[in-house]
Amino acid sequence: MASKLYVGGLSYSTTSETLRQHFAQCGTVESAAVITDRMSGDSRGFGFVEMSTEAEAQAAIQRLNEQSFEGRKLIVNVAKAPGNAGPRRTPRW
Repeated sequence: MASKLYVGGLSYSTTSETLRQHFAQCGTVESAAVITDRMSGDSRGFGFVEMSTEAEAQAAIQRLNEQSFEGRKLIVNVAKAPGNAGPRRTPRW
């Protein structure tokens, strides 16, 4: 079963393809996506990588967390479920 990882600290020039290639050194990458701003299309500096197995995901965390990639230090950990991301802010209109 695939395991999804959160990847923070990305360079704003990192693409989904370069993210995929970087994580491929730890195993089979099912998907890789750099999250972008809806309005500008610019990178938000984080993304998600889905590894094909739990063992590969753990290997990626061990090998790549706090390591430099494209001039920035990555933060790699298991992604939280969408409903568990934390409290939502209420806009002040």
